[in-house]
Amino acid sequence: MKKTVIVTGSSKGIGAATAILFARQGYNVVINYNESYESANLLCRSLVGNGYSVITQKANVANRLETDLMVKETLYKFGSVDVLVNNAGVAYQGLITETDEIDFDRIIDINLKGVFNCCKSVTPVMVNQKAGTIINISSMWGQVGASCEVAYSAAKAGVIGLTKALAKELAPSGITVNAIAPGLIETNMNAHLTVEELNDFVNEIPLGRMGNADEIAAVAYFLASEAAEYITGQVLGVNGGYVI
Repeated sequence: MKKTVIVTGSSKGIGAATAILFARQGYNVVINYNESYESANLLCRSLVGNGYSVITQKANVANRLETDLMVKETLYKFGSVDVLVNNAGVAYQGLITETDEIDFDRIIDINLKGVFNCCKSVTPVMVNQKAGTIINISSMWGQVGASCEVAYSAAKAGVIGLTKALAKELAPSGITVNAIAPGLIETNMNAHLTVEELNDFVNEIPLGRMGNADEIAAVAYFLASEAAEYITGQVLGVNGGYVI
């Protein structure tokens, strides 16, 4: 039976690249979106048109009822949830004096609580299956912190802590839980940076370039493969050497 993956926030960027790769590798793929209906459905139609097994599912990951429904719809359509890639996230830049409680709550709700909700929704399914893979997309800023990104760094650091704790909790059920901590990746999330800012950033990266979404997707696919069955509770940095 074909395996099934849910990729949250997969209408574009890293999530879309991940959905495409898993589809090409023979998975049933659930493309999750919240507001990006057109992008999600365009990607889905493209993949289905090429013979891949793909559906879309709207869900705000910050809402537990919606993540529960997403998992139920996935089970109804495909019969299992073998891999969960928690990719949905939003960025925010600003001094802490400019970051109000509403901004902070929004970042935490989507970037951290969203991961918790999706993990909680999918855990009973994977425990029942005695198998499963959870991959959480964190950030190098969750490892070392970023100036003017206190809320984002806190949320992504929380994802790392959640990953390590859940890995210990679910290991007896044959479920692995790992995180990926991307560095500067060429996606819309970095569109706010000027050319000069990007160049300054790239000059500090030992490999001398930005990463791309396909490189993060490849790591996610590796973590879901048989080659990574003995890896759990780990944080894989994909940052060109920026954080060592």
